[in-house]
Amino acid sequence: MIRISRFISRILIRMIRRLRYPFLSPNVTINRPYRINGKVGIRISSGTSFQSGLWLYSHSTPSTEGIINIGTKCSFGYNNHITSVSEVTIGDEVLTANNVYISDNIHGYEDVTVPIMRQPILFKNSVVIGNGAWIGENVSIIGAKVGANSVVGANSVVTSDIPDYCVAVGVPAKIVKRYNPLTGIWNRV
Repeated sequence: MIRISRFISRILIRMIRRLRYPFLSPNVTINRPYRINGKVGIRISSGTSFQSGLWLYSHSTPSTEGIINIGTKCSFGYNNHITSVSEVTIGDEVLTANNVYISDNIHGYEDVTVPIMRQPILFKNSVVIGNGAWIGENVSIIGAKVGANSVVGANSVVTSDIPDYCVAVGVPAKIVKRYNPLTGIWNRV
């Protein structure tokens, strides 16, 4: 009897979750607490997991529609914040550490007579994180691309594109290693 009630309970929870979060594919894990704003523009594929402290924010402006696409089997650390006013795409099997910030926008600050919090949100550039990338602890990616199987070291700020198979570190992030497919070796740059 207990097994049957647990089975029915799991089915009811899944049904409620699908109604409340239609943008989630099966087998997505989001640990509490979390915050999700702009559900219409968010898609999360199967097998992806988020530790607690997640904030997904898809925001439309008069000229753009915020979209966040997250691939399959990704693993996000604690306190990740992903925000979009146009497009943020994260590939399959991407790994992030804790306290990662990913955004395609910045706050306007040009008018010194208006507090920054009341100035418009400005689209900077689309963000694409390639399949198999690893994003280290406390990294910020703002309007830039990170290539497939690339590594971004802890505490880095990425504001320009990083190609496939590279290691980048620093503020702003610079490439320090690149994979050479001819030799099969990671070479210092």
